[in-house]
Amino acid sequence: MAPTSFSELAKLCRDLESTTKRKEKTRLLAEFLRRLEPDEVAPAVLLIVGAVFPEFDTRTLDVGYMTVKRIFEGGKQTMLMDKPLTIKEAYRSLDEVAKASGKGSRRLKESLLRGLMSRASSEEVEVLTRIIFGEMRIGVNEGMMIEGIAEAAGIEDSIIRRALMLTGDIGKVAKTALTEGIGEVNRISMAMFVPLKPMLAAMSYDIGEVLEEHGGVSAFEFKFDGARIQAHKSGGEVRIFSRRLTDVTESLPDIVEVIRERIKPDEVILDGEAVAVGAGGKPLPFQDLMRRFTRVQKIEETVEKIPLRLHIFDILYHNGKLLIDEPYEERWRLLKSICPNELIAERIVSGDVHGIEVFLKRALEAGHEGLMAKRLDSRYTPGVRGKGWFKIKPAETLDLVIVAADWGYGRRTGWLSNYHLAARDGEDYAMIGKTFKGLTDEEFSWMTNRLQELKIGEIEATVYVKPEIVVEVDFNEIQRSPHYTSGFALRFARIKRIRTDKGPGDADKLESVKELYDKQFAYKSKIDL
Repeated sequence: MAPTSFSELAKLCRDLESTTKRKEKTRLLAEFLRRLEPDEVAPAVLLIVGAVFPEFDTRTLDVGYMTVKRIFEGGKQTMLMDKPLTIKEAYRSLDEVAKASGKGSRRLKESLLRGLMSRASSEEVEVLTRIIFGEMRIGVNEGMMIEGIAEAAGIEDSIIRRALMLTGDIGKVAKTALTEGIGEVNRISMAMFVPLKPMLAAMSYDIGEVLEEHGGVSAFEFKFDGARIQAHKSGGEVRIFSRRLTDVTESLPDIVEVIRERIKPDEVILDGEAVAVGAGGKPLPFQDLMRRFTRVQKIEETVEKIPLRLHIFDILYHNGKLLIDEPYEERWRLLKSICPNELIAERIVSGDVHGIEVFLKRALEAGHEGLMAKRLDSRYTPGVRGKGWFKIKPAETLDLVIVAADWGYGRRTGWLSNYHLAARDGEDYAMIGKTFKGLTDEEFSWMTNRLQELKIGEIEATVYVKPEIVVEVDFNEIQRSPHYTSGFALRFARIKRIRTDKGPGDADKLESVKELYDKQFAYKSKIDL
């Protein structure tokens, strides 16, 4: 059987983009996947969702807008061989681009991409460019791809979804499903040092609402102003992964030492939070913490300046047994039996609103963000945001993506400093406001450099960027607005912090904005527009 050409994948992308019907997208994906050779499945699936590597893989293409622009401006090279570009060849070329590093790597990356583009038709070039920037815009996210794989393989999508939760590798799951069947998919399990996606929480501002949802009683833990981590320990080896599944072990030697020396089991996977602490044990600002997570040089010096405190709140695996299907309360009992009390998150189990409010006040006075509420019988569902867990904060914030920025003036001249904020809306982003407030001069400078790396276009004083940077935004009120694509606007928006620990997929959805808007009218009247 002849290798599948990249033009067939490009045609699929065009067909997917031309329909908004979910069933039609699923049918198109399934028919395409069934036609592929076994060794084409994994690369094809990754490319269709706009990725080159699995989510936990730290490799990146590291190709900016200017590199691609130079390739286009240089025109198309004449190739001696004029064979159709195949899916595997396109994937291998992108893999080589990611491998290029060190001195001269920029030139090599550009040369590799130029060679790849020279073999591609205009339609293929468009798809390759979208893959490079991770912006497919064809309405196929991870959930949609799961449905396509399930239909192609004749397997329930819940089984595919679970396998993906445990491996983080949608290409591997797809290949197993299509070539080996349900038996092998069911045998897919977690592996030490391959991170599971973290369980996510819904937002609530009403303790009574949470208690009602959780059957009258719930476990309430401090919600820390830190960074989510997942710790894997096997014998003397310890690896630490961030919320985005990035290996941050080398930056956190103090956390590694705590896990190695103070956690009893030979093999364990723990879920927790690392908090930077200052004088009196109070949490330091989140931006100080992020300096630890990105540090790769002079780590010992940074450890002394920015010490971390570990708070563990869940256990996912213990000496050969995966625990994600066990009730939360059972996981907590096991956690208490293997971890010192001072490493475990402070919590109460209660159905008394007043007592919980007192506990919330204690959390806030200790410098933390609020509380987490966890249903006692809830399973751990990696990567899923459900009502088994709630986060309770006294102040409303949204995690939004920067999609563009304006050049500043006055004292902000030379900086990209007025940020266009957007919420997730399906595969796209709906703008909800602008702000230049909240950042320090140092952060303005960092943001300007980073946004220029993500630049995809520019008109007059506005730079449009790949939606990659997430910021946590405070605001006074959500208002209806015809000026933004979301239909809403934030009043008195201010950036609270840059969330370098979150990716665009972690940003709040437009549905969350609508829910917050409606909640504003719990105690006042509303005029429907």
